[in-house]
Amino acid sequence: MNIFQIIKKQEQNLLFGKPIKIGKYAEHDHTEKVSTITAYLNSQHISGKRDSQGREKPFLNIVIVAAYVWYKLTNISRRHIKFRAPNSKKRLKALVATLKLREWMNKKNFGQWLNKWGWTLSCYGSAVSKFIEKDGKLIPSVISWDRMICDPVDFDGNPKIEKIYYTPAQLRQQPYNPDRIEEAIKSFKDIRENIDGEDIDVSNEYIGVYEVHGNLPLSLLTDREEDENIYRQQMHVVFIIQNENSEDTEISLYRGKEEKDPYVITHLLEQEGRTLSIGAVESNFDPQWMVNDMAKKTLDQFEIASKLVMQTSDPNFVGKNYLKDFDTGFVAVHEEGKPLNAMNNQSHDIPQIMSFLDLWKQQSREISGSHESVTGQTLPSGTPYRLGMMLNQEARGLFDVFRENKGLSLEYILRTHVIPHFKKTLKTTDELVAILYGEELEEFDKLALPANLQKQIMLSLKKDHIPTQEEMMSIIDEENRETNVRVITPSKGDKTWKDVFKDFEWDVEIDITGESRDKSAVITSLDTLFQRMIADPEAFGPEDRRRMMNKIIDEIGPDVISPLQIKGISPQGATGGESIPRGMDTGQVGMPELTEQLR
Repeated sequence: MNIFQIIKKQEQNLLFGKPIKIGKYAEHDHTEKVSTITAYLNSQHISGKRDSQGREKPFLNIVIVAAYVWYKLTNISRRHIKFRAPNSKKRLKALVATLKLREWMNKKNFGQWLNKWGWTLSCYGSAVSKFIEKDGKLIPSVISWDRMICDPVDFDGNPKIEKIYYTPAQLRQQPYNPDRIEEAIKSFKDIRENIDGEDIDVSNEYIGVYEVHGNLPLSLLTDREEDENIYRQQMHVVFIIQNENSEDTEISLYRGKEEKDPYVITHLLEQEGRTLSIGAVESNFDPQWMVNDMAKKTLDQFEIASKLVMQTSDPNFVGKNYLKDFDTGFVAVHEEGKPLNAMNNQSHDIPQIMSFLDLWKQQSREISGSHESVTGQTLPSGTPYRLGMMLNQEARGLFDVFRENKGLSLEYILRTHVIPHFKKTLKTTDELVAILYGEELEEFDKLALPANLQKQIMLSLKKDHIPTQEEMMSIIDEENRETNVRVITPSKGDKTWKDVFKDFEWDVEIDITGESRDKSAVITSLDTLFQRMIADPEAFGPEDRRRMMNKIIDEIGPDVISPLQIKGISPQGATGGESIPRGMDTGQVGMPELTEQLR
């Protein structure tokens, strides 16, 4: 079987095959689920925009609210990614690695991928990410399920096929066979399609190609029959046109080995027996359908009730249109004994419909955890505050599990794709200028203390007065208080950052979400301890109280308040201003004594 046959078979099985059997009674149609989710996210009915009478059907979207809640409560940003040291000797390396990785993520717009990845996970329950290294850059992307042809049961065990559309100019820029590219362009200009084979738009200036990645027989590369039982990770890019009256046009644009599979699938909560997990939209399929049905019935009754319908047995009114043929102040003349009466077409069961509608909205909130306390809506009148807090905490419990699964998936992505590429970029000796807050600021100053003391000793040797250790500590503390900006450089023994972090992915642990916990409860507990410290100054000194305050601020977030503001000092640039403050080189890393800690 050649690569063209593999693509056709897998595409046919996905689009026209029978739904898979998850159990005796449960079925899963991958393509139908993807199409329905996409329709609901765009407030579109899968049965058409109009009913059998040609009237437009309303779409009261409730799934988009659930998707927003899932996205908000499972969000992971760049600042959540930290490296933790397994022992005290590697604490500084973990801290500097965290700062250096954040610097790289800022330059490469890694946060955009995180946002799109999180949104896809919330909507579909699963997301397929792709990591390509091109021209020395790592290009992360989230692949739309509408363009992904994969096995609906086992994603990793089968080839992954992505349908990509290029303009002629874009296709010519790809590193494929130039002659084959021109042949494909001359053969056909395709209209972009979705996974169901339906046209996306009316433009016909696009060439659709299939990009295949998978562990495939080596014979697909060597064209030798003896290599059919040898498997290697490969990439193929092909152009296929299925002609009805003649043989299909099949053009291979590229084929070759690759180091690893660029695709990674992640789940909020993996489901047994299916590639696509259950997200916020699918969990609300039935509530969304019922809410739309109730909304349509309500609209139909309102439309009937808004009309003025008359009845009479007088033949003089046959063929008359009340709105068009009668003017304001018109006097109707009818035969004796044949009155003209209005019909009773008032709505009669709107309260029952609205009650049933609210029932399904409540069902949606129960399924997706989108309670009023979570979405920020006002709780029903009379709801106790403590009950609202309990509902909020219980509703967030499921999202803590989702977020933890996202953190574990992100850790795998970092170790397999991001960190290996990140290390390749660490060839410079550039200074790392970092703005630190909370615990990170305090931890860095503690680790940099030996280097700072060495610096003060070297400065004192040039002066007549040699300060005591207390005086040097006072000078260092005062300089550290002036700014929260620190400069870090590789040591003399390590020529580049690459030398510093040559094995750091195995030396440190990746911490993203930590244990599931209620942040408000943690802050409350820390505040209680802080109040006890203040009440008993003899048992707890100023340094203990300062550390506790930094811990509270770290939990609240440095974007709300900075430890420097608590100390009553507001130097220029302390909150990330444009200018670099004076004394910036205080705490500079790279001196011989500190090098031992880095190693």
